[in-house]
Amino acid sequence: MRQPIQAVTPKTEYAEVIGWVHEVRDLGGLAFFVIRDRSGIIQVTIPKKKVTAEVLETVRNISRESVVRVRGQVKAIEKAPGGREIVPEELEIISLAESPLPLDVAEKVPAELDTRLDSRFLDARKPRVRAIFFIRSAVTCAATAFLASRGCINITTPKIVAAATEGGTELFPIAYFEKEAFMNQSPQLYKQMMMAAGFESVFEIGPIFRAEEHNTVRHLNEATSLDVEVSFADHNDVMELLEDLIIHVYETVAKTCSNELAELGIELAVPKKPFPRIPYIEAIEIANRTIEEKIAFGGDLSPAAERAVGDAVGTHYFIVDWPTDTRPYYAMPYPDRPEFCKAFDLMHPRMELASGAQRIHDYNLLVERIRAKGLSPESFEFYLKTFRYGMPPHAGWGLGIERLVMTMLDLGNIREAVLFPRDRHRLTP
Repeated sequence: MRQPIQAVTPKTEYAEVIGWVHEVRDLGGLAFFVIRDRSGIIQVTIPKKKVTAEVLETVRNISRESVVRVRGQVKAIEKAPGGREIVPEELEIISLAESPLPLDVAEKVPAELDTRLDSRFLDARKPRVRAIFFIRSAVTCAATAFLASRGCINITTPKIVAAATEGGTELFPIAYFEKEAFMNQSPQLYKQMMMAAGFESVFEIGPIFRAEEHNTVRHLNEATSLDVEVSFADHNDVMELLEDLIIHVYETVAKTCSNELAELGIELAVPKKPFPRIPYIEAIEIANRTIEEKIAFGGDLSPAAERAVGDAVGTHYFIVDWPTDTRPYYAMPYPDRPEFCKAFDLMHPRMELASGAQRIHDYNLLVERIRAKGLSPESFEFYLKTFRYGMPPHAGWGLGIERLVMTMLDLGNIREAVLFPRDRHRLTP
């Protein structure tokens, strides 16, 4: 019976392992190859004078990245990877890999990111790359469990929509029978509609689509967003929820992914509460002390500005109290100073991770804000209708999963945090 490599120890008298041939070496009287599966690696040692002719013939035909089955005696060998080896009694090539390979899975010959992404199925065999996606899985599982424990209902919203979530032109139009439709920018409108439905607390992890012509290391055109909406809550309530979620996710990864973190050379520091809350005006003042291109009131923070504030703060933090005109139409203005709204961004010292706000729940004010943005309320009738029949106060946020993983693991490019990236130039594989 096949055993995971990590389960094979020198105390295991015999073992059967199935995996990929990671490396091959022939030293004359001895041949070695290393087998890899998702749990680790193990050395296979072939003393040519002590194995059968069938095993020797198979060894001659083995190529790197072939799938093989090995059954044999397990021995403790100090110099072998993991301190153990298998001496095969049976050796079978299940699937022979062509040679040469498109890239070196053992990473002795480095490959550019584009080359890696062109053969992502091979790139993902690398222990370092696999570690990233084990951790990403732990992140989403931890977030799901945490939100469920806080009483949130997991929902699924449409990704094909009739109108833009937030207006603007950053949309992918598609042909939808006799109608024009778009790929959804965000589940925002639909999760708010669930507040009117009485669900009270909802979340969704799903794709979002932005037709932005970026060519940066931190933007994607198809990304994964973790969205939350909570009734009878304000912006402070959901900021605290987001803060707790980030800490829980970091704690879970630190506890359950020690092998993967070691593979990546990461010593994960868990953020501590409370995250600083920095008003927008103060944030641009901090940035303008050091950056060359100064930010005027109402301007968005540039990457340089985000780095400047991040360097000053040194930990996760919130930028709060944004100018109302800079945020989406559904952000709730402060009653006593309507030029500012109850919106926030969660920041890592490197970049923005999440954006949220208390939402407008009053129908008339919402229509007013839609018009103020130069949009037509008629285009949002399906959404506005829900505000006429008892919409509770509510607040929420959207968190980028790729950015969370990227900053957690100190990755240089967001494309490393997604299996098959979609950006301005990449549509395959």
